[in-house]
Amino acid sequence: MSSDAIRSQHTAPGALPRSERLGPADRLRGPGTVARRAWRGPFVRRLVVADAVCAAAASAVGLLVRFGPTDTGIASASLVIAATLPAVWIFAMLVASSYESRFLWEGPEEFRRVFFAAALLLAIVGTVSWGLELEVARGFVVIALPLATLLTLAQRQAHRWWLRRQRVQGRFQQTTLLVGHRNGVMAMREQLHRDVSHGYRVIGCCLPADSGTPETWEGLPVLGGPEDVIEVVRRYEVDTVAVLPSPELDGSALRRLGWELEKTRADLLLAPSVSEVAGPRIRVRPVCGLSLLHMERPELRGLRLVVKESFDRTCAAVLLVVLAPLLVAAAVAVRIDSPGPVFFRQERVGRDGHAFAMLKFRSMQADAERLVTRLTALSDGNGVLFKMRNDPRVTRVGRVLRRYSVDELPQLLNILKGDMSLVGPRPPLPSEVERFGVEMNRRLVVKPGLTGLWQVSGRSNLSWDDSVRLDVHYVDNWSLMLDLTILWRTVGAVLKGDGAY
Repeated sequence: MSSDAIRSQHTAPGALPRSERLGPADRLRGPGTVARRAWRGPFVRRLVVADAVCAAAASAVGLLVRFGPTDTGIASASLVIAATLPAVWIFAMLVASSYESRFLWEGPEEFRRVFFAAALLLAIVGTVSWGLELEVARGFVVIALPLATLLTLAQRQAHRWWLRRQRVQGRFQQTTLLVGHRNGVMAMREQLHRDVSHGYRVIGCCLPADSGTPETWEGLPVLGGPEDVIEVVRRYEVDTVAVLPSPELDGSALRRLGWELEKTRADLLLAPSVSEVAGPRIRVRPVCGLSLLHMERPELRGLRLVVKESFDRTCAAVLLVVLAPLLVAAAVAVRIDSPGPVFFRQERVGRDGHAFAMLKFRSMQADAERLVTRLTALSDGNGVLFKMRNDPRVTRVGRVLRRYSVDELPQLLNILKGDMSLVGPRPPLPSEVERFGVEMNRRLVVKPGLTGLWQVSGRSNLSWDDSVRLDVHYVDNWSLMLDLTILWRTVGAVLKGDGAY
């Protein structure tokens, strides 16, 4: 008999049924933790099978490319390696812990471990073949192992995309309890609600009882205080507890909380005060017997900056050559569609506050700037930027150019000149800079970008606060890998056209 059935037998006569006595969090809880996590096992097994298929495909391609379809003189050692590569590949992934749930679904650690497993396997094959003097075709190894790595990374990314789509539709969620003070809890809640693809469903919070604890606060159920976390976790079968900085949960209290949560199935997440700083900049270092977080300096100077600028200008030059037919066609269409210049020049503010003339294909009628004051009341922007979904100033060709961001391509010339980067914060107007606070002035440390986090996160649909957060996050956490990731996501954002107006 279930625990609910046992309790129902002892319900006092005339008392409300349990379903009618449940609070908001009870109704949101749904199945227990075990049921909510039941999808993880099949998901990991699919990864294992897909990894094996990738290794088998890489083996076949390696043999075909190295020896050809009719060659019968394949070395026996190469055949043995090709036949056993799928099993050895899975073993290497297991050794690298690439199937552990703490490394899956989020963050780059899963991909780092795939690379580690591939490098380890390459070293083992090389060492064993040299030590035992095996006749292994180097061409096969050079083709098969890198190809297996690329295919594995691709299928794992595809699995992530699939999982995120499922989570957006409300599946594979994990219930989350927020613990901390009101402002921190609300900020964390908004952050988690901003991107539901991560799968955290907030069911309530635990707030300090400094001024009385209401049943709900800002629509979020208040389930107790910091001292009630364990009871709340057990009562609602919470999957994840996210603790924000608060004096009520100091070092010893957090340590005890961690010990108690070990007796449950709940995961413990600690949100540092510098939560906007990316993981690669944070290192745990032992100091005087304490484990302290060391925050590395942003990668904004020196050799890394030289690499970024070289990468920007090289890519801009290549893109100008490759896209030349499209640029010429767009220029001709702008000239034919409406009277006025082909290019629109506008003063923007770049790195260290230096102004420059940013180029675009003209997508509006020639006197569009004079009409802004008449249309200000109809703005669909975020309160700071003027934007209209159906701007009457936009020409017919201009709507097409904006839909696919073709109007932005002349900024490749700004990149060649050195005023802009391929990836960076959104280039601000001088009037916007005058309204900047301390945080927004941080974005002027780097060059503005043709694309950026704002471009791949909604563009004109973003609020001003979100735009600020994304720009500052980029500046504080820049890396070449982040630039490559944003460029890859830009392709999808442009094709999707969300927020392009």
